[in-house]
Amino acid sequence: MPKTPSQASTAWHSPLWYQRFFAWAMATAAQGYETKMADRKRQLFENLQGEVLELGPGAGPNLPYFKPHIHWLGLEPNPYMHPYLQQQADELGLNIEVQTTTLADIAISDNSKDVVLCTLVLCSVPDLESTVQDILRVLKPGGQFLFIEHVMAPAGSFLRQVQTGLCPLWQVIGDGCRLDRETGKVIESAGFANVDYQTFEAPVPIAVVKPHIMGVATKAS
Repeated sequence: MPKTPSQASTAWHSPLWYQRFFAWAMATAAQGYETKMADRKRQLFENLQGEVLELGPGAGPNLPYFKPHIHWLGLEPNPYMHPYLQQQADELGLNIEVQTTTLADIAISDNSKDVVLCTLVLCSVPDLESTVQDILRVLKPGGQFLFIEHVMAPAGSFLRQVQTGLCPLWQVIGDGCRLDRETGKVIESAGFANVDYQTFEAPVPIAVVKPHIMGVATKAS
């Protein structure tokens, strides 16, 4: 049945409607970014093996880089992402397990994952420091945390001032995404045995999300 104007307005502002829209947007509008980031992702994910946990896999842009022999668990709190994930996995011949939750809300055993990975996720978790500590906790000794994240621009830069000013509005339109996180520093101070990452400008047209980091943090053996 067609919605009346009032029903359509209610649907537009409801969290479920927004989750559905955001899932569609991530599955369609992000293709340009993914194409331009393909070489970097290929490099970062080339040696994945064993028990792999991905946080916030979204519509599955990282799945094409994974080998069929890994055991992949994705924690994706937006249920409208799941059909896109499953379709992508079916096309690639991957067996995946997806749960509608976050790392903070699921009991994953300590020292149980060979790899934890996330891309463009830590910008929107409610508690960045706690999330990184949970990642460290669930990794096996010698396990690796792989990440690509947009971050705050260098101190003193004009772009950093713009990010700070836009952050409240950006959180609303970006499903909780924050522009003011210094994620690299948080990972460095979390207690990993080694943290190795590079900073770069992502090939995106929106300046406030150009500053990126990509790297690997390794848990002590």
